Amino acid sequence: CVTVLYFARSAELVGLRSESVSVPQRITSLQLWEEIVKIHPRLAVIRDQVVFAVRQEYVLLGDQLLVLQTGDEVAIIPPISGG
Repeated sequence: CVTVLYFARSAELVGLRSESVSVPQRITSLQLWEEIVKIHPRLAVIRDQVVFAVRQEYVLLGDQLLVLQTGDEVAIIPPISGG
């Protein structure tokens, strides 16, 4: 399990600030996003603007392989300012 932290718009869409999510240990950043969207489909609307931070390092959505450890923090950071 990793801890997913939701900020700004993502927290509004999900209705949570954080939760534990069970995901594979080896997963790409895009697959991780897709797993989270399966749990919270409303997040799909911010997909093109979202930034991930894994263990406090920014990660782009894509083919980058993440090796997650139990207890790692994954932050979902949407754009701070509105359109």
